[in-house]
Formats: sequence, structure tokens, C-alpha cells
Amino acid sequence: MQGSGVNQETSVDQGPGGDRDAEIAEEQTYFDAAAGFRERKLAGLGDLALATAHRGAAKPMRQHIEQARQAIGQAGEAVAYGRIDGESGEVLYVGPHLIRDDDSEVLVVNWRATAAAPYFAASHADPRGVRRKRVFECTGNTIQSFTDVVFAEIAATVDDYLLGELDRARTGQMRDIVATIQAAQYDLIRAPLDQVLIVDGGPGTGKTAVALHRVSWLLFQHPDRLDADSVLVVGPHPTFIRYIGRVLPELGDTQVRMADVGRLAPDVHRGRNEPEELAGLKGEARMAGLLARALDARIGAPEPAERLLIGGRFVTLPGADVAEAVSACRAAIGPYTQRRQLLRDRLVALVLARTGVDSGGDPALANLAERLWPQQSAPAFLRDLFGSRQRLRTAAGDEFTEAETASLVRRGADRLSQEVWSAADLPLLDELDHLINGPKDRYGHVVVDEAQDLSPMQLRSVGRRSTTGSLTLVGDIAQSTGPWARDDWAEVTRHLPDRLPTAVAELRYGYRVPRQLYRYAARLLPVAAPGARPPEVVRDGPAEPGIHRVGLSERAGRTVALAMRHSAAGLFVGIVCPPRCRRETEAALAENGVEWSSADRGELGAAVNLVSPREAKGLEFDAVIVVEPEQIVAGDERGHRMLYVALTRATRHLDIVCVGEPLPLSVPASAPTTRDGVAAFGERDVRRLAEHLAGQVRGAAPEQAWPGILHRLAELLTPPAD
Repeated sequence: MQGSGVNQETSVDQGPGGDRDAEIAEEQTYFDAAAGFRERKLAGLGDLALATAHRGAAKPMRQHIEQARQAIGQAGEAVAYGRIDGESGEVLYVGPHLIRDDDSEVLVVNWRATAAAPYFAASHADPRGVRRKRVFECTGNTIQSFTDVVFAEIAATVDDYLLGELDRARTGQMRDIVATIQAAQYDLIRAPLDQVLIVDGGPGTGKTAVALHRVSWLLFQHPDRLDADSVLVVGPHPTFIRYIGRVLPELGDTQVRMADVGRLAPDVHRGRNEPEELAGLKGEARMAGLLARALDARIGAPEPAERLLIGGRFVTLPGADVAEAVSACRAAIGPYTQRRQLLRDRLVALVLARTGVDSGGDPALANLAERLWPQQSAPAFLRDLFGSRQRLRTAAGDEFTEAETASLVRRGADRLSQEVWSAADLPLLDELDHLINGPKDRYGHVVVDEAQDLSPMQLRSVGRRSTTGSLTLVGDIAQSTGPWARDDWAEVTRHLPDRLPTAVAELRYGYRVPRQLYRYAARLLPVAAPGARPPEVVRDGPAEPGIHRVGLSERAGRTVALAMRHSAAGLFVGIVCPPRCRRETEAALAENGVEWSSADRGELGAAVNLVSPREAKGLEFDAVIVVEPEQIVAGDERGHRMLYVALTRATRHLDIVCVGEPLPLSVPASAPTTRDGVAAFGERDVRRLAEHLAGQVRGAAPEQAWPGILHRLAELLTPPAD
């Protein structure tokens, strides 16, 4: 690789400052030369685009130019992540894009190419023929520094450049990790396409980044089977999608569709709240059968004789003939709307056979088809179904109890456009849309992040998007929470296509969460997920977790003070706050003039962010403040897992602000009782309960109403007389 006359012989030893500066200068010469070839090719594409625009070029030509531009890269970006020196002296630069000189000699190889594999796969145990790996730290295309790993001499597990990258401040968006991909991660990125690959890993193991880089690698390796439009990435919520949104475009893959799981459903008005028990019921796989039976029940039965006015004269169709047509269409393969059209065609054929008249456009025949097989839309059908106790009971059959069926009943809005749908309704709407209209939005490969929490109905929604069954699932069973918390991946895969083999791969090394912070959070695992194996954490952080035990009146103020301190230091801050503490925290932020963003509203700012425990999953912050762990544990059936998630979002600093226990390790037992059956509360218990009740009253009512509320509370607590 001697194209362009750039000297590539460099020393293995970094040497003293002068020698190192000389090496950087030599490497910079190479970078500048490679960038020059790249910029000239980009300029040529610009001239071609201008010329074709003047000639009224066709859309395919413009698309070709854009694809070529993406393959070359952007002016100003670093031409290479690093280089590898082989044991026989050959040198290879690895970067985001392939760069050639004017003689077609390769100056930089694309990181996805097979030739680049040793850069990522080489390890101290298996150098893969690599003598040295050099990783560059750049600002734009200017080299600031580099780190060398000499495999024959160094026995460290993680190189200095990776640790330096992990210490960089967060910005509210995930970056690509190509320069720091480790061997185990690279193996998963390059795993075969034709499988269901489950990437299981604890907090900070890089599983999300691996899945996204796997998409880029698959697109590069399988252009005949995949393009960006044929890949779907599904995340748990809108904030997460926004957080990861830059990664694939930075890798040159700009057209991949990314959506939170709720966006797979038809576009409806969302935001309905409902009990978790009802949401759990709606998420069960048996709801698919209920919907299918309910839709089938909308198909009607003909009269003994159907008398139609067609072409100015009456035509009578025997009911038996019409019933046979309905029965045949009911048994046919295909979606509801397609079979509805088939029925219309059969009715036209019946009229034609009796009269010789083509009645395809006649209103009378259209009215008969509508009565027998009414046109449907998913939102209208589900609203009407939930509004009818009798239709629900009929569709439920023996698979649902009377109480379960009754819980699904609700009064719909007077106008369909005014109906508000819950998160659990969305996969039901998607199921119905599939039953009514058939497949749509199909993809050659689907990636699902936080897959361990999806309901069976959500998994069905995801699974039918894959044309081949090729999927990448990402998650951590130890972080599985909510109504569908799992203890095994088999509980997830049983609701997905089984056309391809399934493989579960575990990422063992944790790169993001510092040892001190993870060691503290891992104390929850015996309670939260007894069978989980914690990752091996590879880096230290700047400090142990900060534990701040406060009185109730101090809690919000201390939380905001900590957030302000971290933000003033230039850190990206997340306040993980349970619902009960939300109002007081928002008020304290306002009182202190702190600008903040709400992750629950899909926002993720560059400074202070207020995040619910559920929305925190998948996100990361430089500094995290966890408010009232006891309430986080109490707020979810798998509350200890939820707290584990909250405590493992930080890359540098973790603070816990609480009135109660900072790390509750067991489910609260029943209060001890005296011989008389009266709870034997201690002073500490009384104080904590009083502070909690006072906070509830203070946050919910004006001060002048407090005496009356306390008086009424005393009356309600007075035991009834014998």
C-alpha cells in the first residue's frame, strides 16, 4: 500500500515527545494525502450532479450519485480510525470508507471489509497476524494523538484509547463505536444474516451499539439481499430512538427506518391511561385469537333469497348459492379485504350466470356485499368491539374468563377521530390492520432493542415485519421489567417466527459503567435476577456512589443542587425520578432556574434531563441522580430490576437522594405486631410515614386546606367502635 508516495514506515515504539511528534506529523501527511483524493472524488460527484440536473437527469442517476457520495464519505471527517501493522511488515489503514488514489491503490480500507477484520478481531490471545494496532484520536482529519497496542508485549485486556473514549462526555446522542469495537463485539457484528441472533449483555456491554453496527455491516456484505430501506430498527420508546438516531447515518446508512414499537401500529391519537393489569391482558397472545374470531363474526349470513334491483329489473339469487359463496370466501387464504373483494366477484358471477348482465358496478350488488362482508378499518373495528359486551363475550369463547372479558369493555368516543388509544391498544390495532389489509412494511432484517420487555402482541407485530425471519434481538434478562418481565429468552422467541435457527450470544465485558458504581448496583442482582451473571467491568470511575440521606423537605432541593453541580462541570445529567417525586422535583428545578428536558416527552437535552425509571432504560448519562430507590422498587412488580436499571445509567458519577433506604435489598415484610394486633412501629417508621404523608398533602393541596385535610384524615384512621 504505497500509493501516492506516502511513507508508511513507522516505529513500533512511541518514544519520547519529539519522536512521537514526528510520528504524528508523518501520519498526518498520509491523512492529508488520502483526504485529498477523497475530496477530489467528492468534487467530481458534485460536478456530475450539477450536469445531470441541467439535463433533467432521471431519479436513478441522482440516487446513484448520492450512494456514491455516501460510499466516499464527507469532506473534513477523519479518513481513518487506525492502522494495523502485520508481522511481515504490511500496513493497512482502516476507516469509515474506502479511499483509493488515482491509480486505484487502496489508501484506506472500509471497516466493514473482510480485509479490516484483524483490526477488530486481533487480541493478545490471538493476534491474527497483527504485530501492532494503532488507534488515532482526531479532530476532524487532524491527528491529535494515537495509542499503540503491541500484541506481543502487552497483556492488558482493554487498550488505553478505549478507556479514553469511554471517559469522553456524553452529548445526549449515541456515537458510533467503530474505533473501539472489541473482538467479542466484532464477532457478533459479523454473525450470519440467516438467524435470530440474541445479543444478551449487562449494562454498558455495548449491545445496542453492536446491533446498530451489525446493521451497517450486513448492508455492506449483502447488497444483493438488503438495502437500507429493507432494514427496520425497533426501540422501546421515542426518547431511545432519538438517542440512537445518529449512529447509522454517521456510518453512511441514512435510509434505515427507526421506530419505537408503538409506531408500528396505524397512526391514531395516543395517550390513554389504563391499569397495568388490563395492559397485561391486552398484551397476551390469546388476544390475537379473540380479534380474529371477532372479525370473522362480522361476516353475515344471506337471506333465504336475495332479491336485487339490477339494471332496472329484479333479480333473485338463491340464499344457498350466496351462502356457498360466503363460505368459500371465508375459507379462502388472504386478508379480510382481499376476501371481501373475492365475494363481490363471486356475486357478480352469480348475477351474470342468471341474467347475462355484468353487475360489477351496480349499487344493489355493492350494498349486498357490504351487508354480508362489511368494510372495516382497524380503529373503527376495535372501538366498536370494545364498546360491545356481547361481541366481546362471543369472540372470547372459552379462552377468557367473564371478568377478563368485562375488563375489556369501554365506552368509545362519539367520533372515531376523538378516540384516545393506550399503549397496549397499539399492537391490537396492528394485528387487526394485518388481518384486514394484509402484510405491509416488510423488511429483510429487523433489529429489536430491549426485546426482553415486549408483550407477546408486540412481538407478533415485530415478527411479521420480517420477510425471512432474520432478526437481531438485544436485551438483558436482568433488566427485564414491566408487565412482561421475563426470566428466559425462550419466553420471547416463542412469539417470533421460527423459520431460522436461534442463537444466544452473551457480551461479557462492561465498558460503560465504572467498577465502583456497578459494584454497588450489582448488590441488587441476588434479589432482582438470582440467575443472572454480572458482566466483568473493565474501567474505574472518578468516585464511589454518593449517598444523600435527607429529610422529606430537603429531598427535591438536594436533588437539584447535585444536578446543577454536575451540569456546571460540563456533564450530561439524568435525574431518575419515580412518579411520586416528579412534581416536587419539577418545582425545585423551576425555583432554581434550571433548564431541563423531559425524556418522558421524547426530549433529551444537552444538560439536565428528568427521566422516569421506565424511560431510563437504554439511555446513559455522565452523571445520574437516583431519587428515592424505595419508591422505584415499590412502583413495579420487578421493582428491584427497575432500580438496577436506574443505578446503571451513569458513566462517571452516581448520586442517590433518599428519605428511605438507598439500596432496598428485599421486599418489605409485614410490620411486626403486638399481642393486641396493633403494628409496633418504631420512631423511625413513624417519622418516615409522617414525612411521606406530609409530602403528599403539600404537593396536592393549598396550605389553607391542610388543617381540614389532617382533621379528616384523623377521622378516617379512627377505628370503628365495637
